[in-house]
Amino acid sequence: MDVFKRDLFTDPDLIQDPAPYYAELRARGPVVREDHHGVFLVSGFEEVLQIYGELDSYSSVIAPLGPFVQLPETGPGENLADVVARGRHEIPLSDLLPALDPPEHTRQRALLKKLLTPNRLKENEAFMSTLANGMIDELADRGEAEFCSAYAGPFTMLVIADLLGVPPEDHATLVGWLQGDGDRIHLAGTAQANQSGAQVLARLYPYFTGYIEARRAEPADDVMTRLATVRFPDGQLPEVADVVRLAVILFAAGQETTARLLATGMRILAERPALADELREQPEAIANFIEECLRFESPIKGTFRLALRDVQVGGTEVPAGSILMLLNAVANRDPRLFDDGDNFDAKRTNARRNIGFGHGAHFCPGASLARAEARISFERLLARLTDFQIVDPDALTYAPSFLIRGLNTLPLRFRRCD
Repeated sequence: MDVFKRDLFTDPDLIQDPAPYYAELRARGPVVREDHHGVFLVSGFEEVLQIYGELDSYSSVIAPLGPFVQLPETGPGENLADVVARGRHEIPLSDLLPALDPPEHTRQRALLKKLLTPNRLKENEAFMSTLANGMIDELADRGEAEFCSAYAGPFTMLVIADLLGVPPEDHATLVGWLQGDGDRIHLAGTAQANQSGAQVLARLYPYFTGYIEARRAEPADDVMTRLATVRFPDGQLPEVADVVRLAVILFAAGQETTARLLATGMRILAERPALADELREQPEAIANFIEECLRFESPIKGTFRLALRDVQVGGTEVPAGSILMLLNAVANRDPRLFDDGDNFDAKRTNARRNIGFGHGAHFCPGASLARAEARISFERLLARLTDFQIVDPDALTYAPSFLIRGLNTLPLRFRRCD
């Protein structure tokens, strides 16, 4: 059967293993229109960068849901940019940062940059090291664990909790929400919203709302107060809802993608013991190993854009109103940039050219945080554990999402380093 006759967004086999589809996509060209939803699939590296850079020609309003969004009808003589602005409140998830367009995206992102300051990230790294060592202490003598739930998920959630100043006494509650309501928090990536992720988000909104309101009423000398009192560049104090949305998107998107990155790296290390030994001896090479993980198995398969006018991409005419999917995961293997891109090479010299974190105005604001989490995790895991083995390689499954790429579970065996 022609793999292109299958639906990339709903076919369960393609969601688990999209590689055959991606290979056919590359063979057909950098921009191809698929038949099921009429989405233009953009897989060329330069073509993806082009779209990321043309903010006036595309809207991000459909970024999380793509073809599963019902856009408002266009009135007589009304252009698409006006339609999006007028009907944004009707579109699910369109108030989250990845779905915003300038100037509101620029304004909200500036607010987030004030939260993710270099000094705050440096303070957070100290917490990461302590947390990683403590979690590995709990694992070291067990000899076997499901890595995603025992380390990757809780670690990434608690790092963000510390970053935002969540009191330590509430950390266990947040991890309990994660573990009690499913493997991950999903913002999107299935035709219907993930129910368990929606439950976690429904708890996070009132949780942070309470804290922000309390700190504005009675400021204290803590990180949560800084979060509550941060201001836009023009000096305006944001609505409580604006601050809460930023906190929640950091939790949801940051926890989800970084946990997947950690699981990808651990699977590769378990499958390549010689590489694990090499990185154990040369920890300075871990940073490039992480970049190659991001390139080889991007946690975000891609994102969507709505063409606001007739455009041309990669020699293909794209009419106004079309939906495009920027396939970061495929662009990261573009042979025009990455030699032998379907193979993992921890020493790849241009691995950092990957767009696993996006590009341009929508480049992930938490990229430095994610890289630090991964670096510290692999440094400590490799220093203290060895002989990684996957318990049942044939039983591994991937997230049931057309946006997210990552393992659901990773049962590992290991032993403490001598």
